[in-house]
Amino acid sequence: MSNAAWDFIVGKDDLRQTRVDAAPAAGLAEGDIRLKVESFALTANNITYAVFGERMGYWKFYPAPEGWGRVPVWGYAVVEASNHPEIKVGQRFFGYVPMSSHMTATPRKTATGFFETSPWRAGLAAPYNQYRLVDGHEAHEDEQSLLYPLFMTSWLIADMLRDDGFHGAKSVVLSSASSKTGLGLAYLLHRGGEAKVVGLTSPGNAAFVEGLGYYDQVIPYEGLGGAAIDEPAVYVDFASNAGLRAAVHHRFGEALVYDCVVGGTHWEAAPESHHGLPGAKPTFFFAPDRIRKRREDWGPGGLEAKFAADWPVFIADSTRWMKVERRAGPDAVRKTYIEVLDATASPDQGFICTP
Repeated sequence: MSNAAWDFIVGKDDLRQTRVDAAPAAGLAEGDIRLKVESFALTANNITYAVFGERMGYWKFYPAPEGWGRVPVWGYAVVEASNHPEIKVGQRFFGYVPMSSHMTATPRKTATGFFETSPWRAGLAAPYNQYRLVDGHEAHEDEQSLLYPLFMTSWLIADMLRDDGFHGAKSVVLSSASSKTGLGLAYLLHRGGEAKVVGLTSPGNAAFVEGLGYYDQVIPYEGLGGAAIDEPAVYVDFASNAGLRAAVHHRFGEALVYDCVVGGTHWEAAPESHHGLPGAKPTFFFAPDRIRKRREDWGPGGLEAKFAADWPVFIADSTRWMKVERRAGPDAVRKTYIEVLDATASPDQGFICTP
């Protein structure tokens, strides 16, 4: 099926259940375009999209058969056919794409690319509907797909914590410290020096995390209880593991002044329960909400200009620790998806899939 159009879909109620469906091209309606997906990244962030697919609306971006979902990913796509007067065949775009060989969109042209207006996308978070026009090929395209959406989330969390004065905390404690979003946040906070950056990770990833120099303190999960950590503390949770959350809350008690829930890397852990936990109530972080706030605060281009001061520096630094691995075809997509789902990949790996 590698030479034919296809969609990779997963079971909404069982993320390990997967299949590849043929996706023959349908006729384009007036104003629609068909894009061929050139490449996309697969990271733990995409597992978070699946875990929170119902709650946060991620399954709505790309329709799928009943009970199945198309996991959104970030990547590059080129226009293969166009019934839109302002979008030309051969133009390339970067943005939210499905784990598929092709996608159809109903674009509204913008100054930087287009905004997806398909009916099922109405009411969904605007940043995910924006596609940036790429003139030819740009530098660090693989790193762009792998890290841009993650580092934007890291950057927005760092901005929020600074805006809130870190809630008076002396330490910021991160779970899944080896995750790429966690690494981005640690990088930003460490550079800022406003609070100690503490990483919680598995014993097998501890040496890698320590070697990056992004964290002031790295603690294996089982060592949390006996570790000396400056208080009060903020917890930024990329794992969504209820047992770990409870351990953190009981470790700090009322000295845990903020609990920010971001991701779901430990997606098979016990269901979350916030009842009876000492310290701050867990609060879910949704990046598009922060983007909207800062665009209102800073005006047109303000957010992008501030982000641009940090992004190229992080990209350059990431090349010393991230090894990009490219894989092609639907079978490779499934293999990579399962590796990321089961968290068996090394934290220094970055997977780029080419349909």
